[in-house]
Amino acid sequence: MSLYITALASGSNGNCYYIGNDKDAILIDAGISCRETEKRMKRLGLCMTKLKAVFISHEHSDHIRGLYSLAKKHSLPIYITDPTIKYAKLYLDHFAVKSFTAYEPVTIGSLSITAFPKFHDAADPYSFVVTFKHINVGVFTDIGLPCQHVISHFSRCHAAFLETNYDEEMLDKGGYPQYLKNRIHGDKGHLSNKQALELFKRHRPPFMSHLFLSHLSKNNNCPKLVSELFNQHAGQTKIIVASRFEATPVYTITPDSISTPQMHYTSVCDVQLELSFA
Repeated sequence: MSLYITALASGSNGNCYYIGNDKDAILIDAGISCRETEKRMKRLGLCMTKLKAVFISHEHSDHIRGLYSLAKKHSLPIYITDPTIKYAKLYLDHFAVKSFTAYEPVTIGSLSITAFPKFHDAADPYSFVVTFKHINVGVFTDIGLPCQHVISHFSRCHAAFLETNYDEEMLDKGGYPQYLKNRIHGDKGHLSNKQALELFKRHRPPFMSHLFLSHLSKNNNCPKLVSELFNQHAGQTKIIVASRFEATPVYTITPDSISTPQMHYTSVCDVQLELSFA
């Protein structure tokens, strides 16, 4: 009874998060090309035929850039709200488009996906928690501030993708125009390292085994800096920095143990995922 998860891409150049078990899997967002999604999944031993749906968090291009070609080629249902379709200017008449409602779980095979609203400068933005048996994995990115919705769901997760978009000093001293700095800093912008760390320190459940530091800014953050910051407070939680350039390893999430990433990748198209541990 496990979930297998990876950040296929995470950053302003594209976001795509894979969550699945031995039979069913979904993507949260499709911000990289279909070809790149296929290539990264193949490299990790993850099979496209196990993908059953794509859930879209909001309309910004780094979350939908590869959606059309991916859904068309692999006949994937798209879970997306009407305001997101409208403001993304997507034409999805020939796709299996399904809406979702906040707090009402959607069943995809053996997975249950629950959306909830968040603060971000988009038309109708959502975060998601994916549940299998008693395992919860959350995707918490593109968030202006950690509202009660985020806190409540984060505190129940065995693993989470959590936005650590910017270092406050790097942003303040950097070359962005002031209006853009204000947007990023704002309540509908992005989470700073400091905000995310406070959420982690105060509301991490004792059973959280993995935390993926996600959606790092290319210009206003540093993977080494944020990794060192969180590892000072990590305890038994494994800290992984999700990259904007390549997928993370696949990690195994179980309800009651801390696991390590697989060290080689065996195809999971037709057989149960086999892991080799360090």
